[in-house]
Amino acid sequence: MTRYIIGCLSLLFLLSCESELKKDSVNTAGDKPAETSQQMVSFSPGQLESVGIKVGTPQLENISGTLLLQGKIDVPPQSTISLSFPLGGYLKSTKMLPGMQVKKGQVLAELEDMQFIQLQQDYLTARENFILAESEYNRQRDLNASKASSDKVFQQARAEMETQRILRNALEQKLQVIGINPARLKSDNISKSVSIVSPINGFVSKVNVNVGKYTSPTDMLFELVDPSDIHLALTVFEKDLRSLSIGQSVTAFTNNEPDKKFRAEIILISKNLDQDRMAEVHCHFEKYSPALVPGMFMNGEVSVSNQKALTVPEEAIVRWENKHYIFIESAAGKFEMTEVKPGVINNGKQQIEAENVTDNTRMVVKNAYALLMKIKNTVEAG
Repeated sequence: MTRYIIGCLSLLFLLSCESELKKDSVNTAGDKPAETSQQMVSFSPGQLESVGIKVGTPQLENISGTLLLQGKIDVPPQSTISLSFPLGGYLKSTKMLPGMQVKKGQVLAELEDMQFIQLQQDYLTARENFILAESEYNRQRDLNASKASSDKVFQQARAEMETQRILRNALEQKLQVIGINPARLKSDNISKSVSIVSPINGFVSKVNVNVGKYTSPTDMLFELVDPSDIHLALTVFEKDLRSLSIGQSVTAFTNNEPDKKFRAEIILISKNLDQDRMAEVHCHFEKYSPALVPGMFMNGEVSVSNQKALTVPEEAIVRWENKHYIFIESAAGKFEMTEVKPGVINNGKQQIEAENVTDNTRMVVKNAYALLMKIKNTVEAG
């Protein structure tokens, strides 16, 4: 009998706990009228009013304003120089560091090796042999003119002179390749080291050597950049290509210093589209500034003429993970985050383009960032 009473009491206790859990679950659901997912977010009418979210539709209108593009500073291949040395040698000295300014003709480093001595020796020897061969040729020519020497001996003297001329000229070119002036080379100024000099005015972007290292002709020792031809490479959506043309002015600025403007001009519009249906627009800066560093991300504003397009208030568009989104109302108080392609900005309105978005589409037109923050908080909490 006692066991029966204890069993009944345990059953009643479990049923009571289950009832309390269900009650708590109902209360919790009632306290959270807003639901979120990574692409969906919902608000109660009270939350919409308190946060200041407003719903409206895009406007189809003619706009004339500024097209905002993104890109980075780039250097064309002809302005980037990978510097190597045609002969191997040990690096004797260098003071170069990435970012240092250099002038044309400035010594970047010194190499030394026994083959530099041998090359100078061979040239001086060949030069003297040519002088001797030329003298002998002139003598045999005079003798042959008076028939005091045979034609065969004269031809041999001539062949020897030409052979020595070829050898001397070839060694002369080799010396010029490694930066030694043959005209100034004498027996008493043979050097075991040679200098690597800068071929341009610019700055050092890479240093791949250190003192004492042996370098081969295939090694890239320094990379130099000529900033005089530095340019801005911007990306533009396919739909905006028709608004751009060569010669248009561009105002460039960085996110960190939006008030510091750099003037540029469009010099090339790419004819190829990438997988995102975007093309590259190359712009040349009117004036170079040391603040412009290759690889730096920049924005570019281009003034465009009237065109028919869907526009929304700027605060209707949010940016997340380098993409642009709007929030379309799928039902009362429920919104779906939809990616769009942004366009021209004018008087607080921005052009947009997306599939299934028309001037009848119901969407958030004010305080869209409140919805984005709710999604971000949900993702981070998850």
